[in-house]
Amino acid sequence: MLDHFPFYLCLIILIVLLIMLSNKIKVAYPVLLVLGGLAVSFIPDIPDMKIDPELIFIIFLPPLLYEAAWTNSWKELWHWRRIIGSFAFIVVFFTAITVALFANAIIPGFSLALGFLLGGIVSPPDAVSANAILKFVKAPKRMSSILEGESLLNDASSLIIFRFAMAAVATGQFVLYQAALSFFWIIIGGIAIGLMVGLLFLKAHKWLPTDVNMDIILTLVTPYAMYISAEAVHASGVLAVVSGGLFLSNFRHHFLTGASRLSGETVWRSLIFILNGLVFLLIGLDLPEILSALQKEGISFYRATGYALFITLVLILGRILAAYGALIVTLVASHFIKVAEKNPGLKAPLLLGWTGMRGVVSLAAALSIPMTLANEVPFPHRNLILYITFVVILITLVLQGLTLPALIKRINLPDFKDHLPEEETQKLIKEALATESLNYLTENYKAELEHSPHLQKAGQQMERSINLR
Repeated sequence: MLDHFPFYLCLIILIVLLIMLSNKIKVAYPVLLVLGGLAVSFIPDIPDMKIDPELIFIIFLPPLLYEAAWTNSWKELWHWRRIIGSFAFIVVFFTAITVALFANAIIPGFSLALGFLLGGIVSPPDAVSANAILKFVKAPKRMSSILEGESLLNDASSLIIFRFAMAAVATGQFVLYQAALSFFWIIIGGIAIGLMVGLLFLKAHKWLPTDVNMDIILTLVTPYAMYISAEAVHASGVLAVVSGGLFLSNFRHHFLTGASRLSGETVWRSLIFILNGLVFLLIGLDLPEILSALQKEGISFYRATGYALFITLVLILGRILAAYGALIVTLVASHFIKVAEKNPGLKAPLLLGWTGMRGVVSLAAALSIPMTLANEVPFPHRNLILYITFVVILITLVLQGLTLPALIKRINLPDFKDHLPEEETQKLIKEALATESLNYLTENYKAELEHSPHLQKAGQQMERSINLR
């Protein structure tokens, strides 16, 4: 570990440089990180970056999910609940079933259980990738709201499929009534445990004599406590983190001071920055190991690539069809119930269908597959599943990620009268505050401005804030 420490530091620096480059050339950073990891992987004699499959979910998922839940707007989540719910559950299950059937049909020796396992891995799109792309283009706020809300819930639904498929592969059997009871407990138990642990930490923040540093440490521990507690009783750790994160986010002003919230936001941004960077870089770094494992398994590179490209095509077309299916359902439902948007048009579903980039959760799920089954038999087609997942992530990130900005400009979406994105809203607020402050300063302290360097410096800062736009 210590021998490779300089290499790990170099990877952190590489992540920072690639994200700086992505901001400069206005390309989503997950695309450059994956390609950068791929390039680094071909450097001779670089150290292997291996993480215990059992630790993948525990290391990466809890903080990433918690931060997404914490920053998500409950109001937006509720406003778009129907479309978010349909994509997070119905579309994910539809995608997993489709992938399972096609994989079973075209890949020799690939059982339906393995097909559902693969479907559970590649079915959830990654909102980190989509949002990283959307920030460079003028897209409706509703698009990012739907993607963020979908990502919170589709991770849970896809990992539930993944869990049942893993059990079916390991035991060779699937009992419907047992699965139904287990499914019920996974969902209800996960949500309940997340809320209980969240309430416990809320009380700890309020009752204990904490300061800013202690508050931040408690927020870092919270998602891991939620995830591990739920998984310990075989409930959904993902749903526990999501439900607990939404609960605490809604009451953040009741138990965290302003100083704790501001300092905590800085710490969390840095943590999520590093975790996201490492995950996307790992995607590229893993390719040589996956290819060598495929060769040992006796599967040719071209045949495996053909399977992966076919599965990727199924995923892309399936999501676009699902988006237009949701449009039809919305139009029909608008005659009976009040819906968020009665006539979204034909362009918005195309854009929503094209934002199906895969990423963090798919990689974590694939890498978490154990090397062997309980009887020490090698896990069937593990390396092929890893390779298909890698190709799906790579193609959806690069193809859809690079073409999404052009698609948004090409289809010329109508003005939905949505509220402005958060970054643009913050710029407007800063500009308005700076304008009013500068006007007050020049009107009431005109004489002091001529002699005080401190006031002159403050005035210059206000002028820079006004010129941000």
